[in-house]
Amino acid sequence: MGNFLKKLPEQAVRIIVLFIALAVVLFVVRQFILPPSLKDPVLQKASATEREAAKEIKYGGAQICTGCHEKVHDVKAKGYHRDLTCESCHGAAQKHTENPTEIKPSIPKKRDYCGYCHTYNSSRPTGFPQINPDTHNPRKPCITCHNPHNPAPPKAPGSCSACHAQIERTKAASYHALVACTVCHTTPEKHKTSPRTVIPSKPDKREFCGKCHDKSSSSSKGLPKVDMETHGEKYVCWQCHYPHMLGGL
Repeated sequence: MGNFLKKLPEQAVRIIVLFIALAVVLFVVRQFILPPSLKDPVLQKASATEREAAKEIKYGGAQICTGCHEKVHDVKAKGYHRDLTCESCHGAAQKHTENPTEIKPSIPKKRDYCGYCHTYNSSRPTGFPQINPDTHNPRKPCITCHNPHNPAPPKAPGSCSACHAQIERTKAASYHALVACTVCHTTPEKHKTSPRTVIPSKPDKREFCGKCHDKSSSSSKGLPKVDMETHGEKYVCWQCHYPHMLGGL
């Protein structure tokens, strides 16, 4: 071993000695310093279970709320907040379940609470209910108009811009500014109340855009015209042109 080390460069010998020293230190620490609870997986699991079981239970769980609030549960189960647990809005309620007459859960009445989810944010999915709190019934608590257990709007939106404001602003500066949304989209009435499940149609054939933009079309003069037989080959027009801000790739 000594002859082998002599043949190695000095730096390599130092690294080997360092690794051996570290291995010895780790062995000593594991065998003689670490307590058994940190070495034995069975003891670790038992210790963690005991530690967690000793913590105070703060949340009662949504199922226990149903026992006393059955009518509210039935409304919520059919509403837009059906996937939210009761304690998401009312806070930890275990103590309320133990003493319901004296300990009441919190009730979020301030506008900024609902704003956590419903203040406009461009990263949220299109169709998710969003508002500008500075212009949408300012200073009024949300529960003035909306039942929080089923927060359907008291009046269904009458225009597309109510939910698609960003698209509306983009379209207003495009060549399609004067084209109504319903010219290109067939929108079922239920889309207004269930926008995520009832989706409007959109053109799926090239001939749709060709009604205005094919060179043989008799539509108004001045519109961009193309030969639909050769332009874009087989692709649907909106695969290359964004219709709300018309332009080519």
